[in-house]
Amino acid sequence: MTNSPHDSSITLAERLGATALVCEVFSSTRLSTSIHEVVLAGNATLAGVPGNDVMIRVATTAGAFVRRRYSVRDVDAERGHVTLWITTGHDGPGSQWARRARPGDPVDVIGPRGKVVLNERADWHLFLGDTTGLASFYRMAQSIEAPGRAIFIVEIDHSGDALTADFNEGLGVTGIFVDRQDRAKDDPSGLLRGLAAFALPPDRGHAYLFGEFHRIKAVRVALGDRGLADEDVSFKAYWRTGRENADHGEPDKSGD
Repeated sequence: MTNSPHDSSITLAERLGATALVCEVFSSTRLSTSIHEVVLAGNATLAGVPGNDVMIRVATTAGAFVRRRYSVRDVDAERGHVTLWITTGHDGPGSQWARRARPGDPVDVIGPRGKVVLNERADWHLFLGDTTGLASFYRMAQSIEAPGRAIFIVEIDHSGDALTADFNEGLGVTGIFVDRQDRAKDDPSGLLRGLAAFALPPDRGHAYLFGEFHRIKAVRVALGDRGLADEDVSFKAYWRTGRENADHGEPDKSGD
């Protein structure tokens, strides 16, 4: 395995205040129609804290290289393993890499990345978005100390994408999976109906919104209308319908 990451990875990591390393694919497994699990072996410190993500360098079909960011699902610090859940319901360079990844394949990884972390002062936590946020949602929720409450409202494209997880004993958990059916991928109505069907608890809460750009934007407005203050909502758009993510992995935010 190559020991040194690409020069561009080293330079970018220095600018971001992160670490660049070459990791090795330990395993690659299809979990559902839309979700593929890739376990990387190398250094678990790249995963940071729950809510953080990593940036990987992947090749395009044209032979160029771009970077894609993926939330961390799980960390095995003892073995140095970092588990990623990658959505593969599209044909972008990241999803192609995930489907083709084989044990022993090297990959440049930069981490940890991301600013959204668990609000430990909150009494309840609302995780809302689509399958691209599911890995981070579960990792964050599994770090909540009891007593506490985790609420999931997640839109899925296929019934098999309703993956579940185990949580700490004493943690109250509510899960709502919304079938997207034939709605457009940027249509927020499914998530908004899921949110409207749930009565937010009276104590202090915090919402974490991860997923498609337009849907996240609409849900932010709806949560404000429900009385949740701006400082109690954390959000990150992972992708945007009809536009490929930029070479650094972020969705196009022009024309908001």
